[in-house]
Amino acid sequence: MPDLLVPLYAVPERFCCDGFRLRRSLAHEGDTIRKWIEVNFSSGWAAEVLPAISRTPSTMIIAVDESTGKLAGFCVWDCTALGFLGPVGVSEEYRNTGVGKAVTLEVLHCMREQGYGYGVIGAAGPVDFFQSVCKATVIHESSPGIYPEPIS
Repeated sequence: MPDLLVPLYAVPERFCCDGFRLRRSLAHEGDTIRKWIEVNFSSGWAAEVLPAISRTPSTMIIAVDESTGKLAGFCVWDCTALGFLGPVGVSEEYRNTGVGKAVTLEVLHCMREQGYGYGVIGAAGPVDFFQSVCKATVIHESSPGIYPEPIS
C-alpha cells in the first residue's frame, strides 16, 4: 500500500457530522479506547495508537454517538512518525455516516494548527477515500514505506 501526501495549507473545511461529537481523547479513556480498537480493528493498530493516547493533549480525535455515548470512530496523528496521520477507523455500524471524513478532516486541521505544512498517510488502505476527502496524492515508490516486516 502506498503512502499519501496531503498539503495541509489546502485542506478542506471541517466536516460537521450530525449526531456525533468530535473531541480529543482523554487519558482516563485510553485503556477503553485501546481495547475497542483491538476488538474492532487489530492488535497492531491498538499498539500503534498508544503514543496518541498517552500524550497531553492527546493526538487522537474520537467521534462519539451523541444518542448512545458509544465510540464510533477515531483518527490519530504523530504516532508511528511525526507528521503521519493514522490509523483511522470507524466501527462497522457507523460506516457511511460521515464519521470517517469528519475525524480525518479534524485531525488534518489539528496538524495544520500544530505547524505542519504537509501530512503523510502511511500505507493508506482506502486510497480512494483519502483522495476524495482531502485530495491526498500517492507518493510514488513509497511502498513498503516506514513500516518494516513485523517482528515475531
